[in-house]
Amino acid sequence: MSVLSNTTLTYGVATAGGIREDLSDVIFDLFPEDTYMLSNFEREEANSTYTEWLGQQLAAPAANIQVEGDDATFASLTPPSRYGTYLQISSKTFLVSDSLEAVTKAGRKSEVARGAIVKMRELKRDIETRIAGNGIATVGGATTGRSTAGIESWIGGPTADPGNTTANAVRATTTANTTTTPAVTSGTAGTAPTDGSTTGSLTNAVLNQALMGAWAQGGNPSKIFVGPIQKQAIDGFTGQATRFVDVMKGQQASIVGAANVYVSDFGTHQVILHRYMRASVVLCLDDDFWAVRWLRKPMKRELAKTGDGTKYQIIAEWGLVARNWNSSSKIVACT
Repeated sequence: MSVLSNTTLTYGVATAGGIREDLSDVIFDLFPEDTYMLSNFEREEANSTYTEWLGQQLAAPAANIQVEGDDATFASLTPPSRYGTYLQISSKTFLVSDSLEAVTKAGRKSEVARGAIVKMRELKRDIETRIAGNGIATVGGATTGRSTAGIESWIGGPTADPGNTTANAVRATTTANTTTTPAVTSGTAGTAPTDGSTTGSLTNAVLNQALMGAWAQGGNPSKIFVGPIQKQAIDGFTGQATRFVDVMKGQQASIVGAANVYVSDFGTHQVILHRYMRASVVLCLDDDFWAVRWLRKPMKRELAKTGDGTKYQIIAEWGLVARNWNSSSKIVACT
């Protein structure tokens, strides 16, 4: 069969012309914006660009045997330690021409409203990345911005080899040349933690060691944050998972290949897949001891007009508060 000569078609030389476009009036957004820490950590208010808090440590337990009838002796009361961090300014900007705002658009009525939604979501992801990361706190200056320390930089101290049961920072392998400097009372955290040149596989033993380290300090690390690679490693722990799903009669059974809850000697822990943390790190957190402190909560504001367009900025000023980081632990240098 062939097309007759001079047939008017939708394409080719002899076209109908003036065919209206078929453009969907929906913008299909893909927003990977799972910001668990920013959304779930307690929110506090700040009154300055440098914010502080107090943390208390108890003396090591002892036998504490006293002589009958003996007069009391007095030890000095250990004062609380003072810690702090700087608040950093995070912002997103966009510029919309007045013509674009006026014309009829597909998928949205206002380009300004769409821009505000997109940039607010991007700002949330930036903040979440900083919270979960290894950035350090810095004072900033006239030409550099202040920065707040991430969780990795707070959980520090001598990095323990497998077998050390009281450390909060654990190496996945003894051959990793890691650095993980703890935050100090001046508000800075030294240098950013690194993994070294050698990495090792995340194992059940290493994960239990990290949980034990936080538990030994008095913490209850009920959340385990991992990226996709380490999540798959936990899913693959042999002999550790009980996997079953109840199904109604007549329904097909499900194949379960993931573990969302990890039960150890130190409690029940929710395994949370996190998009923005470093792939080589596992964070075991007691989220009661972490908070986000705001000097300026995220806001949209219009900036001064200088041409035939309108400028907008989404801005926030905030800092991560590590109330007592000994409640949590981390594993570094994971493959």
